[in-house]
Amino acid sequence: MKKKYDVSGMTCSSCSLAVEKAVKKIDGVSGVNVNLLTNTMSATLDDSIDDRAIIEAIEKAGYEAKNHEETSFKKEKINPIEEDIKNMKQRLIASFIFLIPLMYISMGHMVGLPVPSVIMGESNALIFAFVQFLLTIPVLYINKNYFIVGFKAFKNKSPNMDSLIALGAGAAFVYGIYVIFRLSYGFGHGDMDVVLRFKDELYFESAATILTLITLGKFLETKSKGKTSDSINKLMDLAPKTALVLRDNKEVRVNIEEVEVSDIVIIKPGESIPVDGTIIEGNSSIDQSAITGESIPVEKHVGDKVISATINKSGYLKFRADKVGSDTTLSKIIELVEDANATKAPIAKLADKISGIFVPIVISISLITMVTWLFLGRPFEFALSMAITVLVISCPCALGLATPVAIMVGTGKGAENGILIKSAEALETLHSIDSVVLDKTGTITEGKPSVTDIILTGDLNESEFLKIAGSIENLSEHPLAEAILEKVKSEGIELSLIDNFESVPGKGIKGSYEGKTYIAGNKSMLIDNNIDLLEHEGDSLKLSKQGKTAMYFSDDEKLIGIIAVKDNIKEDSKEAIELFHSMGIDVLMLTGDNKETAKAIQKDLNIDNVVAEVFPEDKEREIRNIQESGKKVLMVGDGINDAPALTRADVGIAIGAGTDIAIESADIVLIKSSLLDAVTAVELSRATIRNIKQNLFWAFFYNALGIPLAAGVFYTAFGWKLSPMFAAFAMSLSSIFVVTNALRLKLFKPRTPRNVK
Repeated sequence: MKKKYDVSGMTCSSCSLAVEKAVKKIDGVSGVNVNLLTNTMSATLDDSIDDRAIIEAIEKAGYEAKNHEETSFKKEKINPIEEDIKNMKQRLIASFIFLIPLMYISMGHMVGLPVPSVIMGESNALIFAFVQFLLTIPVLYINKNYFIVGFKAFKNKSPNMDSLIALGAGAAFVYGIYVIFRLSYGFGHGDMDVVLRFKDELYFESAATILTLITLGKFLETKSKGKTSDSINKLMDLAPKTALVLRDNKEVRVNIEEVEVSDIVIIKPGESIPVDGTIIEGNSSIDQSAITGESIPVEKHVGDKVISATINKSGYLKFRADKVGSDTTLSKIIELVEDANATKAPIAKLADKISGIFVPIVISISLITMVTWLFLGRPFEFALSMAITVLVISCPCALGLATPVAIMVGTGKGAENGILIKSAEALETLHSIDSVVLDKTGTITEGKPSVTDIILTGDLNESEFLKIAGSIENLSEHPLAEAILEKVKSEGIELSLIDNFESVPGKGIKGSYEGKTYIAGNKSMLIDNNIDLLEHEGDSLKLSKQGKTAMYFSDDEKLIGIIAVKDNIKEDSKEAIELFHSMGIDVLMLTGDNKETAKAIQKDLNIDNVVAEVFPEDKEREIRNIQESGKKVLMVGDGINDAPALTRADVGIAIGAGTDIAIESADIVLIKSSLLDAVTAVELSRATIRNIKQNLFWAFFYNALGIPLAAGVFYTAFGWKLSPMFAAFAMSLSSIFVVTNALRLKLFKPRTPRNVK
């Protein structure tokens, strides 16, 4: 089973790795995924493992955890990011209350500010130091989490960003205490040389400033992180909190969680639809833009489905509730987006590994820096300052945020455009696709074929022929059968019962009518039953060249007629294929139609290659063949008979409203039936990966530049020296920069104006 937990106290990717390692050690845990951005962890575990074991393992690693209540409309839930912002703000204000007087006392005299005489001068050096000590202690206490988590991480042999902060601030504070002892010794023994040497060598303000600036950075970072989840929050806010239902023939306003399946729900003009259902009374136009991205309202009548969070524009409606609570379309969308944010892209796993070894390396560099400066004859306080600066500036916070913030914004942006991305891995893989395979029916075409030609080849008139054709096709589930039945119904022809019905997958059907056997299907079906088609080869070829599909009908001796059916190409298919080409992606079409029909569509749409007369079970093999040629394949299909192919492809996209099979088999689900959204998905993936690479570059570039500067590499030649306070400020800025850069993805727009509302 899969469970989700809220984890607090994580500050960098080293933290998330520590939590991951701690939980993975438990027997019965087969998979762990920690999301630093949302402070959550999902674990796949045996039924025998209870929550207490998981929570205790996380607490031993130095963090806090609790069960995560799944997104539900039944309970009002505190937003963890808002809670973090509130707590961080309180800590920040309290820290500044003590830091400001501390900075004034320690540095005011340097810039000519009036400072109380009781703390100035050599004779008051001990008071000067002790006042700073007293002002620093509250700041350390307010930010004690850095020390608790940091030293626990040391104990568990997995040092993290908090470990670096705890070491840096702790060393500065401990050294300040050492100075107080030296000053006390100097005054006690009348050794004023010691007092003169140590009176200005205090680092209390550095310790307090490091902690306060880190907290400031965390506060700004958390606020920015909150913006990355705006898309999910907007989705959650779409559903109304109440619904008007019929109870005992009375209209009753109830909370949304009280609506049950089969309840009759009443929707008035301008109201939002609370749950999924089927209209039983009334007509209206429904604004579905919040879910599908389509700006034009859709006309709905009795028998049509309505979706939660869409808006009734005009008429009065009654509908039967089909899906409520966590089963509604809106809830499923939110769940998919949250699940995608909880997964890690391969590029993120690489960053995690680097971050895992980065902290120990930084600690080593810090120690080497200190020893080197001492060896070169510099004072201890100078060497310590350099070592602390290395620790503080090197915190790998930006590195840990580089990927998850971009993934969260990217998946949220996808949801806004009706593109549901199930995993971060799919979002990353999509950017490197160089070949796209398209199913024909329902993907390139409307999926609603209609009869275009009827050719009689026997002794029957058209009505007699259509009665036989309609009766036998009435038992078929093939999309082309629906077109024939629509034609029969429009002619007012009554259908008859068929005996001994038999279906041959991929070929056709047969059955008995009035004691005579009739066969319907493609050429292969009739040839297998020894029906001669040579005389009508010309008709077949002519229809195929027009992009029509011929359905053959015969008795057990000869052909009695041909019905031509055409599935119209969607308006946006040609544009989508042109866009794929402009992105350097080859396009291939798979279809069960004959080669001539497939060639006609290929010519109309400028498709690179087609594979015709392919059975559903063979589509997976075609995908595998393309992959074996060294290409990365995107498969776009309807998610029903394309499930094996969608699973085999490097990325599978299910087009349409997303059946359960589509959601299970595909990596990405498109709410609308537009092929242009598959193009948008690729564009979004490329924009997201480009953003992640920018973030990682700046995170690495910052550390590559900052560590040598902090270690004093340029001090001898240029006199460049970075104080621990500026290092803390610079470290915070790097994290804010990465999050802000990721937020630029919110500006992403598809190259075509189809989704503009």
